[in-house]
Amino acid sequence: MDRSVVEQKLESLRRCIARVRAKCPQDPATLARDIDAQDIVTLNLTRAVQISIALAAHLIASREVPVPGTMGQVFEALSTLRLITPELATRMKKAVGFRNIAVHNYDAIDWQIVHRICQTNLDDFRNFAQCIEKQCEKQ
Repeated sequence: MDRSVVEQKLESLRRCIARVRAKCPQDPATLARDIDAQDIVTLNLTRAVQISIALAAHLIASREVPVPGTMGQVFEALSTLRLITPELATRMKKAVGFRNIAVHNYDAIDWQIVHRICQTNLDDFRNFAQCIEKQCEKQ
């Protein structure tokens, strides 16, 4: 595992989450009306998911396990390797689902759900980053 690559991605992940926290309005109705906030929040959530996928794939590549077939399966693989909990793997897979909607079907985004993600699920990324950091320390 290339520690400098991992550290760079972890810093990018932290920036994305900080940006979401800073720019998500206090209530879902404001988010639904504010196109700029929508763009900032969606872009940074999508980036956070992509970075997490890249980190997971990087960690898996350093082990002798089959390459997962989908983005969501990278988190299942980390859970199987006991590098993240099954619960965190499930939540990260749901983040991949959000990413897919944001990237492929932007018009279908429910801003109430996005607001809830911003208010209650950002710690999943922090917890994931902590698991990755622990693995870096071990190697």
